[in-house]
Amino acid sequence: MMQGSMVALVTPMAPDGSLDLDAMYKLLEWHVEQGTSAIVSMGTTGESATLDEKEHCEVIRRTVEQVAGRIPVIAGTGANSTTEAISLTRCAAQAGADACLLVTPYYNKPTQEGLYLHHKAVAEAVDIPQILYNVPGRTACDMLPETVGRLAEIDNIVGIKEATGDLDRLDRIRSLTGEDFALYSGDDATGCEFMLRGGNGVISVTTNVAPGQMAQMCAAALAGDREMAEKIDAGLADLHRELFLESNPIPVKWALAEMGRIQNGIRLPLTWLSEKYHQPLRRAMIRAGIA
Repeated sequence: MMQGSMVALVTPMAPDGSLDLDAMYKLLEWHVEQGTSAIVSMGTTGESATLDEKEHCEVIRRTVEQVAGRIPVIAGTGANSTTEAISLTRCAAQAGADACLLVTPYYNKPTQEGLYLHHKAVAEAVDIPQILYNVPGRTACDMLPETVGRLAEIDNIVGIKEATGDLDRLDRIRSLTGEDFALYSGDDATGCEFMLRGGNGVISVTTNVAPGQMAQMCAAALAGDREMAEKIDAGLADLHRELFLESNPIPVKWALAEMGRIQNGIRLPLTWLSEKYHQPLRRAMIRAGIA
């Protein structure tokens, strides 16, 4: 089971929006060095919504090649079209990804039965470990614990990224799925407590800019060391909050550019961070010891 601090990696771009693969390679090396447990490529933070399918597959393939088996690579392959999700998942499997992360179909607003049949179809079509991803704040679609329980019975559906921030769901999902089903937080602000209550890790935005601290915090939380985990997390609390001053990944890309790790590239309809938020985010970075 993959566990610990997993980075929902940004996709570096030049100011004209073209992919900056050299910057991506450097970020990947930094994460391996800093103790990040796994790379999540082409998730929400990676701007999967604005890369075409060819680019999407290329980023996954190049990520797998650069990481070269040193840590797991999880590929974001969700879509609101089941056919497209199968195609992206097949592409990730062929590229050598260790697992896929599939967001619930957004915009369509399917029923719980529709969610079940969608994920079942992808799992049956592509033999690769698959992680469900529930983020109703973005998708307008909430996968209920009971549906997760049904899907957990499918052999290659191995976990869920639960990004509601509702810690009470953890026990409910665990009771419906069992100890072998991985539970990952998708909410940095509650990720520490999520792991202290029995979760297996966090798929994190904050890890993009503070990989070392997040790796240490997750290790402490997974070891049951509440005092140490909470102490480290307290130093990151402002960062957890301010990285969502505008829609993710706008703030985290600005922070990485401030750190000199990427260029100031982002694709429309997303825009560069509004000037009024520069100082609040910079202060959070200083408090976290990364600026």
